[in-house]
Amino acid sequence: MWRYVVKRLLWMIVVLLGVAFIIFTIMYLTPGDPAEMLLGTQATEAEKAAKRAILGVDQPYLVQLGNYFYQTFIKFDLGTSWIYETPVVQQMAERLPRTVFMNLASMIITIIIGFPMGIMAARNQGKWQDYGVIGLSIVLISMPGFWVALMFVLLFSVQLGWLPSSGIGGIQYYILPVITGSLAGIAGNSRQARSAMLEVIRADFVTTARAKGQDENTIVMKHILPNAMMPMITMLGGSLTHIVAGSAITERIFSIPGIGLYMLNGISYRDYPIIRGCTLFFAAFAAVCTLLTDLCYAWLDPRIKAQYQSGKRG
Repeated sequence: MWRYVVKRLLWMIVVLLGVAFIIFTIMYLTPGDPAEMLLGTQATEAEKAAKRAILGVDQPYLVQLGNYFYQTFIKFDLGTSWIYETPVVQQMAERLPRTVFMNLASMIITIIIGFPMGIMAARNQGKWQDYGVIGLSIVLISMPGFWVALMFVLLFSVQLGWLPSSGIGGIQYYILPVITGSLAGIAGNSRQARSAMLEVIRADFVTTARAKGQDENTIVMKHILPNAMMPMITMLGGSLTHIVAGSAITERIFSIPGIGLYMLNGISYRDYPIIRGCTLFFAAFAAVCTLLTDLCYAWLDPRIKAQYQSGKRG
């Protein structure tokens, strides 16, 4: 198992190098002048040229690429923001807790509500509970997140005045963003849980357990649910990656100074250090979440753990 973990960590380094190369090349080839974005259209050519020299974007591609890799992977420095004039790592560290709190709360809500809904629908296949969950899931997953956020602001902030519409402060500032971020997740988790449960319910060992006269709740808890957990773990693994990278639009609408809004501002002003730093951080976080998901597979399924230990799985 440890050999597998070490191998995945080494591959993670390769992935990060590839992501850094791709995002650097994309930003280099993207049309536009960062100096003009920062100084404005009224700046003279001499001022723009001086700004490009300060930013280092006037050098050849290979020189810029080498400097970026040296600064990032040797000095472990993501650079200094051009618009905020502060280190990217410092800004990300300040904003990360808000993003994690909001998205983690949304994820917990989707688990608490979504999975039980799917399990209930599977246990009552073809009945009103099943159709109700399916219909609700279709409605929730069909509503765009930005539209839901705007409707919540108009209803609960503008019309009723119950909750603040933007900014940060007490817990009340996170209620609308958390609910907005959890609706689509509830729909996805309920559908995934329903599909996984229905696949296991038809299995022979479930039929045998019923034939032996076991209680239905015991069958669900001891036989069906453990065997249906693998697809659910996959769903959770994907949800984990959204804890830091899945709320840019929500943060923009509710003016929450998190990682997502930080990257959107960097894109708007062509702030290369912000864009590169956030992208690299998102890639590293996604790679770690994928590794944790695979380890959960091994913990739940002894067959997969045996493959890891025997070294058959790369």
